[in-house]
Amino acid sequence: MSVQWFPGHMNKARREIEKVMTQVDLVIEVLDARIPDSSQNPMLTTLRGDVPVLRLLNKKDLADAERVNLWLEHWRDHEQITAYPFSTNDKADLAKLSNWVQKLVPHRGSAEKPIRAMIAGIPNVGKSSLMNALLGKRVAKVGNEPAVTKAQQKLRVHDGFQILDTPGILWPKIENPDASYRLAVTGAVRDTAIDYEDVAIVGLQFFIKDYSDALTTRYKLKAAPEDAWETLKVIGSKRGALRSGGKVDMHKAAEVFLSDVRSGAIGPYVMETPAMVAEEWQKVEQVKAEKEAARQARLAAAVPQRQQQSNVEYRQQHTDQEQPNEDDK
Repeated sequence: MSVQWFPGHMNKARREIEKVMTQVDLVIEVLDARIPDSSQNPMLTTLRGDVPVLRLLNKKDLADAERVNLWLEHWRDHEQITAYPFSTNDKADLAKLSNWVQKLVPHRGSAEKPIRAMIAGIPNVGKSSLMNALLGKRVAKVGNEPAVTKAQQKLRVHDGFQILDTPGILWPKIENPDASYRLAVTGAVRDTAIDYEDVAIVGLQFFIKDYSDALTTRYKLKAAPEDAWETLKVIGSKRGALRSGGKVDMHKAAEVFLSDVRSGAIGPYVMETPAMVAEEWQKVEQVKAEKEAARQARLAAAVPQRQQQSNVEYRQQHTDQEQPNEDDK
């Protein structure tokens, strides 16, 4: 599956972010702790340049803490990246946020020179929930559907701290197909843009491999699941996703499963590790290299053919010129 979702308001959002990036001291990038890499926006990384980033791995209560720590360790030595597990429902995390920001921008923080932080991230990672929690009131719409926020808002947290919210944007092309599926499983792309059954099967394959016990417990399976399609049928049967005649409605079964995955009903999980993502990108680059080599080969093969055709045309032209005219005979 390849997710290509770049509606007009997202194109506008990109231009707005690029314009205001020179005015901010810090980017607060909200990530989904269950997909710490896939929920990053590479376009944002390009746009922020040298501006430091505070990465909040939000929804930590839904994430496997051990795997989250792998990502924290992975980023630890990067000078411009600071990352913490986070939950907008955790008052202790919210209390720490101002301190984290102040440490990253020590030269600002007064009423005269407030810290100007941009809150950014892809759809459905919790940016609006973060803003509402920081400000203690509902100033941003919150919803389970991605891309709820569609316009920038500049708001004052306290005298020394201002935040700029930005629309949730996906980049024009998600090159890693595995990341596309993870975004779909966790709900970062609109459900109208995905095939439920296809995505559910990929999600089940992941859980069967990495969190089999959680599946067995949640759905009271008699044995450890092995086949994703058969497991989805069992889930549908147990949850009443049936058509007339008792046949399982696989679309409804997929809805049930994905709802459980997104809500955390199956248990905490993280769908990717640094080593896994590095291996996937090696494959992506290899495929790109193979496609480019094939393209170059086609171009190289076309040159002699065009040259040969040109030579034939040249000879034909001169042959025609050398033929005597009937009047000259």
